[in-house]
Parts: sequence; C-alpha cells; structure tokens
Amino acid sequence: MIPVRPTRSQVRTGVALTATVVAVAGGVVTLVRVRPRRVVVEGRSMEPTLAPGDRLLVTRARRVHAGDVVAVRDPRDARRVLVKRVGAVLDREVVLRGDNQGASTDSRDFGTVALSAVLGRVVRCYAPAWRAGPVR
Repeated sequence: MIPVRPTRSQVRTGVALTATVVAVAGGVVTLVRVRPRRVVVEGRSMEPTLAPGDRLLVTRARRVHAGDVVAVRDPRDARRVLVKRVGAVLDREVVLRGDNQGASTDSRDFGTVALSAVLGRVVRCYAPAWRAGPVR
C-alpha cells in the first residue's frame, strides 16, 4: 500500500481544528478554576459605586488588597453574602467598609473578618445594562 500524503488544505484544516479544540479546552479549564459567582446587591451601603439590585460577577482571588470590592460571608449569618470594600488587610483578616458609611453595617459594627470568609473580588456589574461595566 502506498501512503497518501494529505493536501495543504487538509493540513491547514487539521491545524485549525486542533487549535480550536485547545482554545476551548483552555477556556473551560479557566472557568472551572476561577469559578465565577453571581451576587445581587441588597441595600445602599455601597452607593454610589453599587446600587441595590446591581448584579455582580465575583471571581475567586488569591489575594485581596485595600480598595478591592469583595463579596464576603456575613459574620453574623453565614447564609448571607455582603459586598464591601476592603479597608485594610491584616495578618489573616480584613477590615471591611461600605462606601456609604451612613447606611453601612461593616467592620465598625462586627469587627474584622477572616480572609477565609472572602468569597472573591467583584470584577464586573453585568446588570442592569445601563450600569454594566468593571467595578473599581
């Protein structure tokens, strides 16, 4: 039997298909590793940055820094999720502050929070559409 060499077109198609499969697999692995979470803002503690009803995308963060907006388990009720700004990072704890101090229940009320309670960094507001964009 005489071996048949693929045409250039067949080689290009094979390379393109392989590249597509690798890219899709990489995207899936990234999504699984990052595990984005969706959170809805309740209350006015983060105004004007965030408003009640804003829908946020939260990604797991290896480290948080002062100034980051994070989602964190409420230290008073672990079933609730709070969205606050990191005021300071201590040894294994964070100080949380709301942007609207007059309407915020934060570390001034419940003290510092363990870093393990931080679910992730808020990276984007995706709804409502007119408020969509990165969160800084």
